[in-house]
Amino acid sequence: MAKDPKTTAPDTTHGGIHDCTPEEAAAFDLDPHLLSLMWDEPFYAAVLRGITKVRSEDLPTAGVSVKDGDVRFYWNPKFLATLAKQSAGKVRGLNIHECMHLVYQHCTTRRQEPHIVWNYATDCAINSQIKREFLPDCGLIPGEGFGKLTPAQTATMSPEAIERHQKMSDFVKNLPVGLASEEYFRLFMENEEIAKMIQDGDAGEGMDDHEGWGGDPTDGDGEGEESAESKAMAKAKLKDIIRRAVDDCDSKGQWGSVSSEMRGEIRAMLTSEVPWQEVLKHFVGNSRRGNRMTSWTRLNKRMPGLASGAKRGYTSSLATYIDQSGSVGEPELALAFGELEAFTKFTSFTNFHFDTEVDEKSKTVWKRGAVKAPHRTRCGGTDFSAPSKHLVKHRSEFDGGIIITDGYAPDPGPCVARRCWLITPGGELQFKPQPNDVVIKMKWPKGHAAA
Repeated sequence: MAKDPKTTAPDTTHGGIHDCTPEEAAAFDLDPHLLSLMWDEPFYAAVLRGITKVRSEDLPTAGVSVKDGDVRFYWNPKFLATLAKQSAGKVRGLNIHECMHLVYQHCTTRRQEPHIVWNYATDCAINSQIKREFLPDCGLIPGEGFGKLTPAQTATMSPEAIERHQKMSDFVKNLPVGLASEEYFRLFMENEEIAKMIQDGDAGEGMDDHEGWGGDPTDGDGEGEESAESKAMAKAKLKDIIRRAVDDCDSKGQWGSVSSEMRGEIRAMLTSEVPWQEVLKHFVGNSRRGNRMTSWTRLNKRMPGLASGAKRGYTSSLATYIDQSGSVGEPELALAFGELEAFTKFTSFTNFHFDTEVDEKSKTVWKRGAVKAPHRTRCGGTDFSAPSKHLVKHRSEFDGGIIITDGYAPDPGPCVARRCWLITPGGELQFKPQPNDVVIKMKWPKGHAAA
């Protein structure tokens, strides 16, 4: 329902957010700003590099979201073109702001209710850490009130709305700088009047959109719930993206403006391990492709005939390559396929054995509930180039490949197909994986004899 502009606080923190022409918005290109970020802020650039970026005018500013097991960055070209007119640094600050929401897990594990109050708290915590020159003027900045209302804004506001705006501005101005999100959240909640204003939508908004933390920020339904599996997949993917960014910055000794204190916090968060099963779900789930089927619905007696519609589904076909070395035995395969069985409703698995080459005669298509007992068809040395080349050769048949192995063989080099290394318990990949590879180290469940 649209709000009455005479009784609702104006979009003061969003004042002038679309201060650009349609031509300027259409011409705005995010890529040069991402390239600049790579030189000046390598950690944040590495995080953004692994995220799906979506250009959209369905949200007023920008925002990150978790959707269908994926992590996405939505951005409005009108908003970013307006920031770019002020300075390129404002766009950089927005990109850093969104990355920090992801790094600090505001979209996943740390979300609190009331959600909209948590939005304000996280913005205050993040903006306390970014240089003021890089912050858009529409942000919530502790120690700094909102900008002065223009005559055009006050003309659409009631006296009560103007008063609420001033109270919110004074509250933010008096907030201490440098607190954690949870501390800002407590301060907001302790002030019942301010907390109510925020929840009633009478306090303006920040520089980015957080509606997608429960779904898609562009669908108008900020509370849309994602399944537990989808959230776990997104969490695993995000953690992998951040871990890769940390490794890359450590290897080059370049972190940009990321403080040593923040680096310690990031490393501490990475030590809380995501179960390997969830990472596997992420890889299999992201391999699915959409399909569309026409459906027919019979109309009622007053409207005879049939009406056409569409059904959408997601399926995938993956190749699994089983290392024939002695350390990959029946227990290890049972552990791997025990987890993969949960995906056979939407995913077909075609199994191959390999050592120095792929054994085409060992090809079996795995159907739900019909796993054949493992048997050995090869006994040579292990060469990872064999399954990698086979996967690339059959890219038209498979959406990706899973190599089940102990990891003890030389680096086969890059692979243009989606490749997952499923490492058996006690194994270890003997080389640095390619940027697009997914590495999963299986673990025996508690109580298992080999655990």
